[in-house]
Amino acid sequence: MTCSAKHILVETEEACLDLKKQIEEGTSFDDAAKQNSKCPSGQRGGDLGQFQPGMMVAEFDKVCFTEEVGKVHGPIQTQFGYHLILITERNGKAE
Repeated sequence: MTCSAKHILVETEEACLDLKKQIEEGTSFDDAAKQNSKCPSGQRGGDLGQFQPGMMVAEFDKVCFTEEVGKVHGPIQTQFGYHLILITERNGKAE
């Protein structure tokens, strides 16, 4: 099974919630990632490409391989900070 996702990484849960609200109100996920994400992937709109289970930290993996595709999930806390995760595709398993 593989998954493709985008994410935004910020320092605080509050910042994460604020960005999620902006996205829900029409800001594009890609633009929010480019302007706010601490992760180098932010410059690509948060795009992490395709990955398999176990390639990301456990909290991130759990969301990517169990939650709804096409929806913004988060805030998700990991050792890196707080993430918003947009699952763009999941293969190898019927939804």
